[in-house]
Amino acid sequence: MTAEQVLVLEEAANDLGEGMGFYESRRTGLGFYFFDSILSDIESLYLSAGVHAVQFGFHRLLSRRFPFAIYYSYDGSVARVVAILDMRRNPTWTHDQLSRRK
Repeated sequence: MTAEQVLVLEEAANDLGEGMGFYESRRTGLGFYFFDSILSDIESLYLSAGVHAVQFGFHRLLSRRFPFAIYYSYDGSVARVVAILDMRRNPTWTHDQLSRRK
């Protein structure tokens, strides 16, 4: 499946910024690497939107380089990224975050 558009919603952009800040505080430059890696994963949705397993009501794309999941909805033409969340968190926290974004 392919997506004509991939949209990153404001909440997901905030998640990306938080993750970037976390990694940048660990080592200079690592936050930018995180940012670039996640954007690359998101761009892959142009070719693979809709093929990922559904969890908590959204498709879940696992990042290739970091322990983060990209949650998105897909309507057949547009993939909407609703969250970019750290998978090391409690699954209940993840569920709560995604419940607020439906």
